Amino acid sequence: MSAQGTADIGIIGLGVMGRAIAQNFHSRNLSVALYERKHEKREALRGTLGKEPGNRYVVPEDIKGFVASLDAPRRILLMVTAGPAVDSLLEQLAPYLEREDIVIDGGNSYFADTERRAQREDFRFVGMGVSGGEEGALKGPSMMPGGDEVAWQRLRPILESAAAVSDSGPCVDYCGRRSAGHFVKMVHNGIEYGDMQLIAEVHHMMRHGMGMSPRAVADTFAKWNDGPLASYLIEITSQIVAARDPQAGGPLVDQILDVAGQKGTGRWTSITAIELGVPLPTVTGAVDGRALSAGRAARLETAKAFPGVGGRPLDGVTVSDLEDALYAAKIMSYTQGFALLAEASKQKDYGTDMARMARIWKAGCIIRARFLDRVYDAFRTRADLPLLLLDPSFAEDVRGRLPGWRRVVAGAVTAGWPVPCLSASLSYFDTLAQAHGSANVIQAQRDFFGAHTYRRVDAVDVAIHTQWSELEQL
Repeated sequence: MSAQGTADIGIIGLGVMGRAIAQNFHSRNLSVALYERKHEKREALRGTLGKEPGNRYVVPEDIKGFVASLDAPRRILLMVTAGPAVDSLLEQLAPYLEREDIVIDGGNSYFADTERRAQREDFRFVGMGVSGGEEGALKGPSMMPGGDEVAWQRLRPILESAAAVSDSGPCVDYCGRRSAGHFVKMVHNGIEYGDMQLIAEVHHMMRHGMGMSPRAVADTFAKWNDGPLASYLIEITSQIVAARDPQAGGPLVDQILDVAGQKGTGRWTSITAIELGVPLPTVTGAVDGRALSAGRAARLETAKAFPGVGGRPLDGVTVSDLEDALYAAKIMSYTQGFALLAEASKQKDYGTDMARMARIWKAGCIIRARFLDRVYDAFRTRADLPLLLLDPSFAEDVRGRLPGWRRVVAGAVTAGWPVPCLSASLSYFDTLAQAHGSANVIQAQRDFFGAHTYRRVDAVDVAIHTQWSELEQL
């Protein structure tokens, strides 16, 4: 055990993620203080982690001793459930901390809570998103710190030592002021929702609309993982769809109830996008998809009431079309996500750098993908790029994949296969690509019933109200 007052970092919250990241820091030759309120859990920590080679763990008896065991200025990482637990711990720690000490909230906290906590003046506070699951936390996660910039500079060496590493460096960087770190993590999770839903839609059509065997589907995903779609989620899907059920013998995935859980971060992303006025149809489609999956009883009853509506063969669609649709829709999803990050940075004065965010997602996190190299390059080339879609290389990708994408969505709608994210992504693109859309009718309606005014195409700076009932009809 290390002597009192010399531990490099302290961790509170030793569930799956907390324990894994503690082991990660320890493996970097750091001394790690651990806090557990219950005696039996403290003894369990001493009996398990204490047996690791070169043991540099400290397990104090109480929170006062935990703080005292840390080298000053202290660095404390909270890996506890978001919400009241974080506030409770901050209050417990505060009496023993000094102004230059740093407390990091590494949980999935709602950014508005982090915004409030960042106003504290009794110690330095950092809200930090952590992605990568248990394996990432253990071997190297992607980390998204925001808040006190002085604290970030002091934390940087220790965080970079524990982060995942891509060819662009450690996957950790300063996300911006106050609640920016947790905002970036929220958007990361929203994009994750979209990616997962898009993959699920494509898998469903391959297996049931095209009649492909589990092995053929797995091989297709594995092939895609060698191309532009290469990503962690594509990689694990190729393994999932071919896994044999140890009980029934067929594909295990076929025995899993089609009800997807959610912890709320995708929903937060959609709600926040609405509040900031940023369209986010792909992520919102994914959130809606999970909500619909949860209403299984209603789905079963509706299926009985409308037999034969869906499930017909997916004619005129090839596997190559599905690949094109998945990749093009992915571009739309990331276009929306980065547009939300940019608008939030503007409205909230975060100072978030889009290229740096793409860089820290290149390894360690759930949405890590080869694709992010090009996102990184796009924003490095043009920091003020209004939409990722408008980067010349991505625009060219979409042009080439548009015919296949349209065939997939049209074929799915005709055959009755639900594709909420593939279709929402296509509608998003088509709306952007229309120089003159349908909103003129909506604005006319608003002016008719509410005198909300409108602007003419030949006088865009003038607000006009018309007494519509007095106009001559054509």
